[in-house]
Amino acid sequence: MVKEVYGKKVGMTQIFNEDGKAIPVTAIEVEPLTVVGKKTAEKEGYNAVVVAFGDIREKNVNKPRKGVFAKAGVEVKRHLREIKVENLDEYEIGSKITVDAFTTEDRVDVQGISKGKGFQGNIKRHGQHRGPMAHGSMYHRRPGSMGATSTPGRVFKGKKLPGHMGNVVSSILNLEVVKVDTDKNVLLVKGSIPGAKKAIVRVKKSVK
Repeated sequence: MVKEVYGKKVGMTQIFNEDGKAIPVTAIEVEPLTVVGKKTAEKEGYNAVVVAFGDIREKNVNKPRKGVFAKAGVEVKRHLREIKVENLDEYEIGSKITVDAFTTEDRVDVQGISKGKGFQGNIKRHGQHRGPMAHGSMYHRRPGSMGATSTPGRVFKGKKLPGHMGNVVSSILNLEVVKVDTDKNVLLVKGSIPGAKKAIVRVKKSVK
């Protein structure tokens, strides 16, 4: 069974272990994933199952996507994702992939879209140091030197400057699974993960 699910970030809290030590955790609500299709190596070049999750009213689903669910014989869902697998025979159309694929002995990687910060300066974006804040100083929070005058006469590519910050795909690796609540379909992982509350995140077995 593949150890990969998609869920909704609920938020952060803390729980206490048997020794009374507080552990910061992030709660991820993992709705059961419904298998609605398969991708084969012969046709697409790789083996994967197409899974669906999330509630949505049928009138808000377009015709092409309705056809996917009609072919599988399952109710319409909001999200469609692919999960690569080695053996397609383990999965049947209409079967479920749930949070009980994980145990507290697992380590996981969590991928999501980080919070967007808009256009930010070099201090917030890159953690650079500010200049003197005295009245006579002409340099406070501006970027540093732009280059070496006439040679080479340009700013090198990759220089850390102000610009767009956040709203990118981000991953946190090797997080500890603290608790798996199969009754509430909730996964608790130690530490923080990317994304705002209610954001969709991908949880899979750690690669390291």
